[in-house]
Amino acid sequence: MMHPKKEKTFVIIKPDGVQRSLIGEIIQRFERTGLKLVALKFFVADEERLWKHYNKDEKWFQEKGETTVKGRTAAGLSVDKPAIEYGKDIVRQLVKFMAAGPVVAMVWEGNQAVGIVKKLVGATEPFTSDIGTIRGDFTLDTYDLSSIDGRAVRNLIHCSDKPSEAEREIGLWFKPEEVVEYRQLQEAILYDVNLDGILE
Repeated sequence: MMHPKKEKTFVIIKPDGVQRSLIGEIIQRFERTGLKLVALKFFVADEERLWKHYNKDEKWFQEKGETTVKGRTAAGLSVDKPAIEYGKDIVRQLVKFMAAGPVVAMVWEGNQAVGIVKKLVGATEPFTSDIGTIRGDFTLDTYDLSSIDGRAVRNLIHCSDKPSEAEREIGLWFKPEEVVEYRQLQEAILYDVNLDGILE
């Protein structure tokens, strides 16, 4: 069984985060918690892998599409295609956005890495993200605005929701040899049981 301090999570700084020069700020926030960076890549994501990354099934498309249809109907907007297509539009918009420019993909390791990163990143919609989170502090997009504009919400960053998802996403974007196992000096102060060796 894996030791809790070895938990890994997956993060992508999206094209809007790269274009707004927030790479260093975002990495610094993760580093300050004591999480350890074990993999990093800078590239333009391909659409085929992005569809695999979002990993949605027909049930998800149908449910999200039905929600969209209800919202459009309530707003007096036309409904001109089946609900499932509106659901697929959500991922189509995400894929188009994510492939529009370079991204930074990373793997972070540490105790409760998935939960710590989620807490730092904030809610999916920037408008409802708490102050102090990356999304709450650095962007102002809303679902309403992105829906009016027919695009994906621009929320700077993606992070895994749970450890099993992180494992799948890491395997999709990184080869095993690209995730580096190494010892970091600060791990002693974070994890050593009795702090042997601090005093000379």
